[in-house]
Amino acid sequence: MIFSNPAGAPELACDECGCRWFDRMANRCYECGAEVSEEAQKAFRQALAAFADLNKSLSGVNKPSSGNAPKA
Repeated sequence: MIFSNPAGAPELACDECGCRWFDRMANRCYECGAEVSEEAQKAFRQALAAFADLNKSLSGVNKPSSGNAPKA
C-alpha cells in the first residue's frame, strides 16, 4: 500500500496491516511479519521516481540555463 505523507512524498505501508515500519534485511513488516511483495516494491519505486520528477520541475532543478552559467 502506498500513501502520501504530509509533505506529499510517497511512503510504503504493509498490505496486510498498514504498518509503515519494515525490516529491510528480512524484507518483512515489523508489526505482522508479512513479506513485502515485488509488486509493492516496484510500485513504491515508481511512486518515488514520479515524486522526484515532480519536485525537480517545482524546484527549478534542471531548468535550461539562461546563458549565464560560469565557464570552466
